[in-house]
Amino acid sequence: MSAVELTPAEAARWALRAGLPLESERHAEVAAAANHIHAVVSTLRELDFGETPPATHIVEGQAGDASL
Repeated sequence: MSAVELTPAEAARWALRAGLPLESERHAEVAAAANHIHAVVSTLRELDFGETPPATHIVEGQAGDASL
């Protein structure tokens, strides 16, 4: 998506293209949700994590190192 917000008609078209036809009364809600998600992701992309190491992943039931 570009910097221009997604319109309800475009949201309906994209949803249909993905195989998820929307009822007409949901077009505006879906467009608003998509625009919000886009804004959040754009903000996250601007963050500079520098040399921050990735978080560890522990599978429940496996012993792990609890030290930080």
